[in-house]
Amino acid sequence: MSVNIDRRVVTPGNDEFVEQAWQLKEEINREEGVLKQRRDFFTDAYRRSTVHCYALDGDLIGFAAVRRDGYILFLAVSPEFRGEGIGKRLVARVADDHQTITCHARTSNENALQFYEHLGFEIKRRIDNYYEDGGDAYYLKLGSGDGITDRLSDLMGR
Repeated sequence: MSVNIDRRVVTPGNDEFVEQAWQLKEEINREEGVLKQRRDFFTDAYRRSTVHCYALDGDLIGFAAVRRDGYILFLAVSPEFRGEGIGKRLVARVADDHQTITCHARTSNENALQFYEHLGFEIKRRIDNYYEDGGDAYYLKLGSGDGITDRLSDLMGR
């Protein structure tokens, strides 16, 4: 069976996929206790971002919301599609547009930390009480022109 996954870019100011992105984020929050943003914060940040999306038959299966400076606000992949390279592809899409990519990840989110470290992100600092619920975060960085796109291309096997 062939699977046709569509790739789309949602430009700032556009609401395309915002409801599906919220639902995916909430599913991950319920199952893993991460991505705990309030709805108004999430939708406002989504609308201000460039959002790289992957959809299957019109259903969102992964997205990365990115600020103009290459900061990933949200990165989420549906649990059913993890391990398929979608997260790597999303980061690679961001790398196509930015020389440096940064993000925060909860210090307790081992899956995210392993994922980012596998891609070559480095922990730059720990920030205590970063999240509204008092959770701590690591600030992670990839790039600074040191072959970020080539590194991701090698990981992707493109």
